[in-house]
Amino acid sequence: MTKRIAVLVSGGGTNLQALIDAQARGELGGGEIVAVISSKAGAFALERAAKAGIPGYVIPRKEYESNRAMTVAVVEKLRALEIDLVVLAGCMVIFTEELVNTYPNAIMNVHPALIPSFCGVGYYGLHVHEAALAYGVKLSGATVHFVSEECDGGPIIAQKAVPVLEGDTPETLQRRIMEEAEWKLLPEAVALFCEDRITVEGRRVIIKEK
Repeated sequence: MTKRIAVLVSGGGTNLQALIDAQARGELGGGEIVAVISSKAGAFALERAAKAGIPGYVIPRKEYESNRAMTVAVVEKLRALEIDLVVLAGCMVIFTEELVNTYPNAIMNVHPALIPSFCGVGYYGLHVHEAALAYGVKLSGATVHFVSEECDGGPIIAQKAVPVLEGDTPETLQRRIMEEAEWKLLPEAVALFCEDRITVEGRRVIIKEK
C-alpha cells in the first residue's frame, strides 16, 4: 500500500527537491509526497511543490502564540491528510511532543553533521558547519534520524561522512554536505520506510535486506 508522505519546510526546499526528483525517478519505495506544509508564507519550497503538482499548505508559525499551538494545528492537518510519514526538510520550528506522540518513529529529519557531533539546540543551518570548522574536524557529513522529543536525539537511520577540506568556509562545507550526503541519504531513508524495511529497537534502527 502506498505510504502517504508530508514534507514540512520553512525555506528554499533543497532537500524537498531531492525527494521530488527521487520520486520522479521512482526511487521512494512506492511512497508518494502528497503534501508540502510550510511554516512561512512565500517559502520557495512551496514553488517547488507547485511545479511538481504537489499540494502546498501554509501553517504560519507567527500566527500561533506558541510552538505547542502550532504543533497541534500541524498534527490536525496531517491527520486530515491521512499521512503515514512526516519528513522535516529544513523546517525551522521546534515541534512539541504532540507531533512525536502522534507519529512515533514516523517522523524523519536530516541533520547536516554526524550525530552526536554538532547537534541539539542551536545547531542548525550554517551554525553547524561553523562549529565543525572551529573544532577542526577532518570529517563531517549528514545524518537522517527519527525525531524524538529530544532535539536531534532520535534513533539514527543513516549517516554519510563527507571530508572537510583546507580552506573550507561554512558555506562551501554546507554545499558539499548537501550534494554528497543529504540529497542522497534522505530519499534512501524515505524509501526504506516506505518499503517497510525499518525496525526500531531502543536506539538502534535495524534495516532489513531486500
